[in-house]
Amino acid sequence: MIKYIGSKRRLLPHITQTICSLPGVRTVADLFSGTSRVGHALKAAGLYVKANDHAAYAACLARCHVAADRDAIQSRAERLIAELRRTPPSPGYFTHTFCERSRFFHPANGARIDSIRERIAGLELDDHLEAVALTSLMEAADRVDSTTGVQMAYLKQWAPRALKELDLQLPSLLPGPGEAHRLDAADAASLLTADLAYLDPPYNQHSYARNYHIWETLVLWDKPAVYGVACKREDCRTSSSDFNSRTKAVGALRRVLDACEADYLLVSFNDEGHVDRTTMESLLSRLGSVSVTTIPGRRYVGAQIGIYNPQGEKVGTVGRLHNNEYLYLVRRST
Repeated sequence: MIKYIGSKRRLLPHITQTICSLPGVRTVADLFSGTSRVGHALKAAGLYVKANDHAAYAACLARCHVAADRDAIQSRAERLIAELRRTPPSPGYFTHTFCERSRFFHPANGARIDSIRERIAGLELDDHLEAVALTSLMEAADRVDSTTGVQMAYLKQWAPRALKELDLQLPSLLPGPGEAHRLDAADAASLLTADLAYLDPPYNQHSYARNYHIWETLVLWDKPAVYGVACKREDCRTSSSDFNSRTKAVGALRRVLDACEADYLLVSFNDEGHVDRTTMESLLSRLGSVSVTTIPGRRYVGAQIGIYNPQGEKVGTVGRLHNNEYLYLVRRST
């Protein structure tokens, strides 16, 4: 799966074990699904998952990793990926924008991304098969990018992986059904009924829309006007989330929590977020009994690498390399 701020790869055993140990939990609503790493793990554990995210690229990842049924789609998906691998390179919007105006990808790989994406757009694929193709392309591109882990900046010199050839692979598909939605989190909380709601909201000022604007463009394929050295989408100027605002984050979280009707809630957060532990526990205790598990860990890969300016030049180091992740489990009062 793609590199991602806030990835729960390390916490998957804790999350899965916690949810699977709860009596009567068969369905989970993942309200901020991101890369669908958690939803994929929960589906693999035998739960029925309803994944949701407001971003188009995240909803696409959820259609592939959560909603698609491997048994129904795998043979067609394998043939499609094999066909897309044979697509000859042809530079276009993606190459011009993200390989020439900026340096997120080597132009040779950009030309392949362009041609493969145009080929996908030209095929009349059903939603799940299209999601598999786009996920394969995103994951392949992520393996040959030249960034520090986010798309706000690129490296001044090519990362060694950027010089490797783009290689499409079949994404990790799971058997059985699931759901993928693209809703505001509060709307999803009220509409997606489940035994447990899992919440992994944005922690701080870092905007996912800006950090992963290339994936949004690759999925939407709307070829938008861009601005700045990082060639961000024009709509990044105006798009904002209350979760990224120190003054609005608590209210945004309260609205989502108030909309949830699940018997259990599991909230993932950490100690560098806009909502401190005391405030979080106060918000959650209104709904039922609260227990918390603290898991120490390293910060995301970009923090380990350092701070870079938009030209890809290292300009500083971060103040802290570790944080504490919190898993808050709420058993709703009856």
